[in-house]
Amino acid sequence: MNTNAFALRHIGPRKSDHATMLNTIGVDSLEQLIDETIPDNIRLKKELDLDPAMSEQEYLDHINALSLKNKVFKSYIGLGYHPSNLPAVIQRNILENPGWYTAYTPYQAEIAQGRLEALLNFQTVITDLTGMELANASLLDESTAAAEAMALLFAVREREQKKNDVLKFFVSEQMLPQTISVLKTRAIPLGIELEIGNTDEFNFSKSFFGAILQYPGKHGESKDVSGFITKANQSQIKVAVAADILSLVLLEAPGNIGADVVVGTTQRFGIPMGYGGPHAAYFATKEAYKRNIPGRIIGVTKDANNNRALRMALQTREQHIKRDRATSNICTAQVLLAVMAGMYAVYHGPEGLKYIAKKVHQSATTLERQLGKLGFEQLNSGYFDTLQIKANAKSVQT
Repeated sequence: MNTNAFALRHIGPRKSDHATMLNTIGVDSLEQLIDETIPDNIRLKKELDLDPAMSEQEYLDHINALSLKNKVFKSYIGLGYHPSNLPAVIQRNILENPGWYTAYTPYQAEIAQGRLEALLNFQTVITDLTGMELANASLLDESTAAAEAMALLFAVREREQKKNDVLKFFVSEQMLPQTISVLKTRAIPLGIELEIGNTDEFNFSKSFFGAILQYPGKHGESKDVSGFITKANQSQIKVAVAADILSLVLLEAPGNIGADVVVGTTQRFGIPMGYGGPHAAYFATKEAYKRNIPGRIIGVTKDANNNRALRMALQTREQHIKRDRATSNICTAQVLLAVMAGMYAVYHGPEGLKYIAKKVHQSATTLERQLGKLGFEQLNSGYFDTLQIKANAKSVQT
């Protein structure tokens, strides 16, 4: 008996369906269909060199054997990616629960109150840590969130800036390299002129409508950016900040020092690195910009019986309604990961998050002391968890 016949029984058309479809399009066979639609010069002239098909169990044994060849190392890649521990209760009840298996927010929100509650929790965590008034229900990743921030600041330029065709956007050279790459790509169709440079040398010219900073910087240096933001605001330059979410547990919230938009990734809240993704980005801004914010927003309202209910708010901004005129057309959510990140914050609570952040910082200070004893110089004047080390040849050799 063929124990692998499930696919043959349930997937794809039956022979009778083949005949009906072929008759409908006016051909006698699949071969004739191919002859009439696929040019001969692009067809493969030989059989595909494929291994025999495996059964499900054979395939599981095969990939298990491959996995045993893996070697596990410590990861120090940084640049927005950090090892993180996922609590078992979240892994079992959310990540491994098919009821949560979707990257998307629901279109029939009224019958998905539990999912909306979890996303509202995520938004609340983000607004608390960033000091902003409003957050969405996640975006694709930090780089595209930064590009969305640039697009939002471009859309909300002052009337005088639009009149004078102000197109310049300043990008700190301390931004993550992958973020700079996406900003360059996104700027082209919008007609935005990027200028990448040192924040200490920026002249706050009125030819700029916006700026974006990394907090802490790509090499880990944590600088006070309040002075930059104050001067920028005085020059009608709106500022976005890409912030490490765990560092915000200890550092001053960007919203408290005048930032207009705060973005980042929540990967550090229990999400595996996963070779670079997927990870839920966050996007937070001011209430004044709520009609320009990308992605889904979960709001609180009342139902017909005057009971508290959750819904997706301000949907007229979105591409399933506005299509090409939406606030964003790259606003893919990462809802499963956002729910996990939000529940990570719930699981640990405010004091637990502080403990984790302090432990991470203390580990970095311990490493700095030990490296100093070995003759290595640490260059960052301030840092959260990432050190920039200067090493001479003698120190490395010994």
